[in-house]
Amino acid sequence: QVRLVESGGGLVQAGGSLRLSCAASGRTINNYNMGWFRQAPGKEREFVAVISRSAGTTTDYADSVKGRFTISRDNAKNTVYLQMNSLKPEDTAVYYCAADQSVFPISTMAPQYDFWGQGTQVTVSS
Repeated sequence: QVRLVESGGGLVQAGGSLRLSCAASGRTINNYNMGWFRQAPGKEREFVAVISRSAGTTTDYADSVKGRFTISRDNAKNTVYLQMNSLKPEDTAVYYCAADQSVFPISTMAPQYDFWGQGTQVTVSS
């Protein structure tokens, strides 16, 4: 079992930056694809970013965040990050970290993921 705990959320003005962290415990996440998802009020959970297992050589992003968000991982710290720049009010949501323990390539689909954190709130004011 993997426990994921997100942190780093908060209130920021449009154009600002935040870095989210996802600390894992229970197992090493070195062999897990790791993703970030978000859910805004009244909307379904949506994919944000994913990074491949091990060296993290493969990443993918939602079109809405490409060029602004960067996902990275530090396996030595068992932690995944989401650097968010040029934030917009429409980025306001609860952000969730997720771990995919399968052997498949990276996925943008939430059902592929086996473990989820509790989420961290990001609010971007205009």
